[in-house]
Amino acid sequence: MHTNYYFLRQLAPALTERLRGCRVAVCFTQEKDELVVGLTDGSKEFWLKAQLGATFPALALPETFQRARSNSVDLFPGLLGEQVEGVAAWPQDRVLQVNFRSGARLVFKLYGPRPNAIFRTAAEAPAQLFQQKLLADADLKPQAAPAPVAAGKLPPPLADLPLRYLRTQGYDQAPPETKSRLVNQVLAQLEKPAHYYLIQLDGRTRLSLLPLGDILETLPGDDPIGALRRFVPMALGRRALEMETKQLRQLLERRADEASTAAAHARQRLHALAHEAGYRHTADLIMAHLHAIPARAEQIEVLDFYTNQPRTIKLKPNEKPQLTAENLYRKGKNQQIEERQLTERIARREAEALTAMERLEELDTQPQLAELRGLRAWRKLHGLDPAPTAAKAATELPFKVFEDRGFTILVGRNAANNDLLTQKYAHKDDLWLHAKDVTGSHVVIRQRAGQTVPEPVIEHAAQLAGWYSRRQHDTLCPVTVTPKKYVRKPKGALPGQVVVERERVVLVKPGNPFERE
Repeated sequence: MHTNYYFLRQLAPALTERLRGCRVAVCFTQEKDELVVGLTDGSKEFWLKAQLGATFPALALPETFQRARSNSVDLFPGLLGEQVEGVAAWPQDRVLQVNFRSGARLVFKLYGPRPNAIFRTAAEAPAQLFQQKLLADADLKPQAAPAPVAAGKLPPPLADLPLRYLRTQGYDQAPPETKSRLVNQVLAQLEKPAHYYLIQLDGRTRLSLLPLGDILETLPGDDPIGALRRFVPMALGRRALEMETKQLRQLLERRADEASTAAAHARQRLHALAHEAGYRHTADLIMAHLHAIPARAEQIEVLDFYTNQPRTIKLKPNEKPQLTAENLYRKGKNQQIEERQLTERIARREAEALTAMERLEELDTQPQLAELRGLRAWRKLHGLDPAPTAAKAATELPFKVFEDRGFTILVGRNAANNDLLTQKYAHKDDLWLHAKDVTGSHVVIRQRAGQTVPEPVIEHAAQLAGWYSRRQHDTLCPVTVTPKKYVRKPKGALPGQVVVERERVVLVKPGNPFERE
């Protein structure tokens, strides 16, 4: 509530008492989205530092401030020498206005996504804006006095904290007369707060006029300047911890959700394979009834000796039934491999989901994670360090770039680009992948020192190798996986042609797993 009307209306008279008669000595910026105004009465100085970034707009009131010798730019030259008459909060708004005896005024608009500072001279010259892209702020004016709020109703500028406080007092289920009493009690506390509270709520450090959430400090309600001086440095100091904790939580929740969803899909596919007539089953029926199949038949009606039910089997009129059965036996072998891989995938993805949920629980319960140093050490211990973004890598590398669990996957775009990737960019210990026996992109998983590439990363890279190859539409695609040191280019070979001296083959369904994320 440090930018809410109910706090600003307490801050304005306190600032008026401190600043009346003071003159503006300096006005400058030396950090992005920061405006610094220094005032003095001849013997003492007072500093206003406006944080005008969209993520955390605030008025900081440091007791001292040291201007940098470089990268500092003077602003609002007409403000220099102006003498303060008073400070006022705009009615029912998040705006604080400093009025000067000449009639000039400096307005601090503290709206969450669009904060700004606006300076107007007494001569009503065009407004000067700190954030010059917000052109509409040049015409910003106080709103007309709001209509009176009906008894027991919540006024619009109440913000979220008072409403949440009311709900802790049983507001939602209370009868109308009790609701009215609770609202009036809260409004009385906001009009004249006994204390200011520095709280932590939903992972954020906030200034509140009501006791709510985890109370970090309780400050006197008659000193809004002191409360602001205590709150802003604390909030800025804790901001990195809160942001990194939030990012970690989102990462772990996403991993748990993705792993659970992947396990469920694999389980569905495994169930379907177990309950449908398999390729080997169909091939056995064809071979058993080979003598009864007429030439160029498109289908046959047979008795299925596995189920003792009649069954229709489609055939290819231009293909001998023996060849059809042979192809089905081969597909049956692949189906067995797929079932085994699905079983392994289910176990692996369920384990990943469980691990992510355990990490989330640790994030909420381990005391050392309440400090930035402890959080970063824990993150590094569990391999949760942020990796360079794929977008940044894509601007630096001439390949398709994907990120998976901190590993970078590079995909060649054409034959010449494949050569560049394999011969120039790939390290000998990087993993190299390619769809087997067809043309396609070279795929490289960059090695990370001291870390083994996880199987899910290899699986995703193999899916990419299948997707960017002639096997894109196959049900299953065999993919070569080998360290790059076993890949060489023979003398005189065409662009993209290589020889693999040692390999293992994985079977995957071609696709781009990153398009779903």
